[in-house]
Amino acid sequence: MSAAGFSRRGWLLFGAMCLLWGVPYLLISVVVESFSPPAMVAGRTLIAALLLLPFAIRSGALRAAWKLWPWVLAFGLIEMAGPFLLLGHAEQSLPSGLTGLLVATVPLFAALIALGGGDRGVLRPARLIGLLVGFVGVGVVVAGPGLTGGKVDLLAAAEVLLVAVLYATAPFIVARKLTHVPSIGTITLALLFIGILYLPVALLTQHRVPTIPSIAALVALGVICTAIAFLAFFALIKEVGPVRAPLFTYVNPVIAIILGAIVLAEPLTVGLLVGFPLVIIGCWFAGTGGRLRPKAAIDETAVELTAEPVPPAEPPASGPAAPPEVRTPGGSPSTD
Repeated sequence: MSAAGFSRRGWLLFGAMCLLWGVPYLLISVVVESFSPPAMVAGRTLIAALLLLPFAIRSGALRAAWKLWPWVLAFGLIEMAGPFLLLGHAEQSLPSGLTGLLVATVPLFAALIALGGGDRGVLRPARLIGLLVGFVGVGVVVAGPGLTGGKVDLLAAAEVLLVAVLYATAPFIVARKLTHVPSIGTITLALLFIGILYLPVALLTQHRVPTIPSIAALVALGVICTAIAFLAFFALIKEVGPVRAPLFTYVNPVIAIILGAIVLAEPLTVGLLVGFPLVIIGCWFAGTGGRLRPKAAIDETAVELTAEPVPPAEPPASGPAAPPEVRTPGGSPSTD
């Protein structure tokens, strides 16, 4: 049962996702030095799929996912096929920090999608302020001295903003249509779909001999930032709901810039030192509403987005009516 704020497990998963999807900006820039974007997508998804496939088959999760294959394919197209290709193309001309900033708009798009679906919880002042403060923090980090010099490729920036919209949409498919499917089954089947889809295009567009650094980065991208990361992402969606789950995208660009400083000897800027606390504070307010301890109540956002309508039970012939059934985000019924 998900609480109104982040549980301890939610924060642990949140921190893992900050790292696991903060690293790809660096890795993608290395991969596309000698791989075409379609080849990167095919390699990344097939490596991850082959890694997870034995576990998905052994547990029976792949069979369960196949029963809902149209929704699994839709999830793969929106979460993997489009974003992976667009990011690979955009990072051929955009700095990784600026790319991270634009992807950090995911929570804003997720809030708009939730609002369009009737969820008013995102309009609470503390959560709205948290979203805005976090976004300002990311802007301060990336716009700091020495990070964005040069003219921005507007087409590439538009591609990354489209990625943000797709990333904001995908968790709602998981929460509404795939919540009862084991996550490893959904992830593995989606990765197989996308890998097979991109393989012919990859073979047609790959004209260079890949370098050793690009191959190593591609393997890391597939194993760590795809297979392991998606398992953690599904667990985070189940724990905190599809609106709050993407909040880690605020921290991703900070991770990307720190890795750039460590691996590529890029300087730490005043923008990073000032913006990082704003990012953390913004994420905390957006995720918890500013509460130190979450209330012992079901997260109304997650319930609305994951529960199927349950018709009211017919009252018995005599005696009081039975308490109404409520479906928790995990899908198991409970009574109040």
